[in-house]
Amino acid sequence: MNLPANVEAVVFDCDGLLVDTETAWTRAETALFAENGHPFGLEQKQLLIGRTLADAGRAMAAYFSRTGEAAALAQRLHDLVAVELAAGADALPGARDMVAKLRDRVPIAVASNSPRAFVDAALTSAKLDDLFTVVVTADDVEHPKPAPDLYLAACAALQAHPSAAVAFEDSRTGVTSARTAGMFVVGIPSLPGTTLDTDATFTTLADPHLTRWAATV
Repeated sequence: MNLPANVEAVVFDCDGLLVDTETAWTRAETALFAENGHPFGLEQKQLLIGRTLADAGRAMAAYFSRTGEAAALAQRLHDLVAVELAAGADALPGARDMVAKLRDRVPIAVASNSPRAFVDAALTSAKLDDLFTVVVTADDVEHPKPAPDLYLAACAALQAHPSAAVAFEDSRTGVTSARTAGMFVVGIPSLPGTTLDTDATFTTLADPHLTRWAATV
């Protein structure tokens, strides 16, 4: 798989890409679905992964046929996730090495659909917070993913043109956002068996091809 050689910036998603927080989100989502009398599996995870809390609330309200309760469901998910994240989360394989290599060569940023408090907690817990000076979250834009705003804001902060920047994503929602922004998109799917519409796809950030690219870009 060919990756671009001339890159002005690299922007990473956070949850499920840099930090193993999707397991925390899944435990919270499983508990919330159980509270509402529903099982939680791959189909239900696909419904929520990569969404903002507000969008997840709306998706759950529709799924549970509980019109008008989207905000309450989003808040409940927020509270459950906060408890899970308080226990800490680890960096995913290859994340720190990849980011450390790239930051010495090109400007880098995080663009996440999660609230800032969750993103800051995840990066700190995974000991990645010292590597990023630009972190853009759902709290910072009017239209989060799948709209392109988060990636456009990150590129603007890095003074890079999106067409010359690379995005790393693990979800379809995030890939749509980065593609709409006009970026080259590398996918690292966090859900087994998921196909992402990316320019290149790998199973892990620790893939030797990516490691070599990060050391020479």
